[in-house]
Amino acid sequence: MQDAKEEVRARLAIEDVVGEYVQLKRTGRNFKGLSPFTDERTPSFIVSPDKQIWHDFSSGKGGDVFSFVMLMEGMEFRQALEHLARRAGVDLALFSGDDGKYAKRKARAREALELAGRFFQQALVRTPEALTYVTKKRGLGRQIIEEFNIGFAPDSSATLVTVLTKRGFTRQELHDAGLTNRFGGDLFRGRMVVALSDGTGGLVGFTGRIIRDDPKAPKYLNTPQTVLFDKSRHIFGLFQAKEAIRKEDSVVIVEGNLDVISSHQVGVKHVVATAGTAMTEQHIKALSRLTRRIRLAFDGDKAGLAATERAIGLAQNVGVDLEVVTLPAGAKDPDELIQQEPKLWSQAIDAAVPAVEWVIHQYEQRENLKSAEGRRRFTTRALGLVRSLGDAVEKDYYLHMVQKLSGASLAALEEKMSTESKDAPRLRKTAVAKETPRPPSADLEDAALGIALIEPSTRRWLAALTPDMIETEKGKNLLLFLQHYSENISDDIPKELQNIAEYVKIVLLKSETRYANWEPQEFQTEMARVIKQIITKHREIKKQQLINQLREAEDLGDDSLAESLRRHINTLIKEKM
Repeated sequence: MQDAKEEVRARLAIEDVVGEYVQLKRTGRNFKGLSPFTDERTPSFIVSPDKQIWHDFSSGKGGDVFSFVMLMEGMEFRQALEHLARRAGVDLALFSGDDGKYAKRKARAREALELAGRFFQQALVRTPEALTYVTKKRGLGRQIIEEFNIGFAPDSSATLVTVLTKRGFTRQELHDAGLTNRFGGDLFRGRMVVALSDGTGGLVGFTGRIIRDDPKAPKYLNTPQTVLFDKSRHIFGLFQAKEAIRKEDSVVIVEGNLDVISSHQVGVKHVVATAGTAMTEQHIKALSRLTRRIRLAFDGDKAGLAATERAIGLAQNVGVDLEVVTLPAGAKDPDELIQQEPKLWSQAIDAAVPAVEWVIHQYEQRENLKSAEGRRRFTTRALGLVRSLGDAVEKDYYLHMVQKLSGASLAALEEKMSTESKDAPRLRKTAVAKETPRPPSADLEDAALGIALIEPSTRRWLAALTPDMIETEKGKNLLLFLQHYSENISDDIPKELQNIAEYVKIVLLKSETRYANWEPQEFQTEMARVIKQIITKHREIKKQQLINQLREAEDLGDDSLAESLRRHINTLIKEKM
């Protein structure tokens, strides 16, 4: 797909694509605007047409046109490529290895779904019973019906199939779109249907809710796995919620699609749904591109508890903050609560608590903590959850919560937590092992490397640095190259740096923006200052690492190692620039 990526890039001006999201003004060779990722008032978002990259100084984000669309639309790379290819008029089928057969299948499936969506909407208007159900019983207005492409599937065996086959679609193409059942007839019959869309608003399937009570039929029916629809990745309402999620810097995940629709209708639009409670890491990763704060509004029953436990592990892997929304007594789901009083739904969201805290309290409510057996079961489950957390401070906080609720001593809980996991070290030693300070700031290393890029005479200062003083692998590679390269580097990146070309362009752009109109001597002074800071920070980190090792050596009673470490620490303290 590299050829396809370059073809799309060549046909699109990055400033035009970014300009659809950010109001840009030309400043010399570049464009500048307010960051779409922060609430800054002074523009620090830069787009370079020459380098075909962008960088946001306020958030530290940057990249090419694909990474920008991925962040703004919450897409994966393939989705962003397809989105931009459609805009650029690039046929990705020409770049695939199967002569475009799979891409053509997807295109035909999408066409069938779009036609089906229009058919369902027309059927809704023509069917009084369905229209009454949607507008009166569900309370949905015209605007929300159009926004979520809500329609009605007639209660007949093959009406839709007949319509689409007359339009030239084969039975296989309708199967690829997920519109037919195992007998080749209509999959959705006698149901209110809601469109399932991807991150760009394109249809990928439908979900249908039966409008007449029928004990033999499932209440809800969804499009099966198809060439377009992947249940493990799909997030219902994401296309409609993206802007609100960015604005609120949080997202609420509910169980039902109608919960999402009801919430959007009352103006609470940072709400989406997964397929019931079957959340996956792909779901969380997609949402993490828009916000790091995820709130769950699942049932408080056994299934909801299990789903939340699983989500905590997934959130730990991805690195997002997870909270739980609890509905007031008497409301079985957000839709029902909204029908009672929309403000109660907003208040419940605002009152969300950290997911680990919520789960621990669920364990507490399910056990009799006045009995020894109840305390044993409670602490076993709660400590298992605490032990799975990655942050030592967070572990300590929840360990104290378990201690308070159970009445057990901290010593007993620490002993139980360590003995119930063969591989888990004692909490105190784990905390010491994780007390390593952060590496030197990436801003500092980018400043040094950027100055060296735009002013070759300053590269002599780089001799004072070693690769271990640089945080990123790309930065290490650029340092080693610049230490032995004396020529100017502009937008034509040397072949030795082609594998990190985007990184080099971003570093160049940052330096050109920061140091515009500087004199040569000013670069020398600035480089000396930055190099000194990098070395000082590196020594502080090294010293702290040695101090941590010294503590462990003293704990183990290794006097010889401890004395050696003290000498190293003293040497570092005495060293001066």
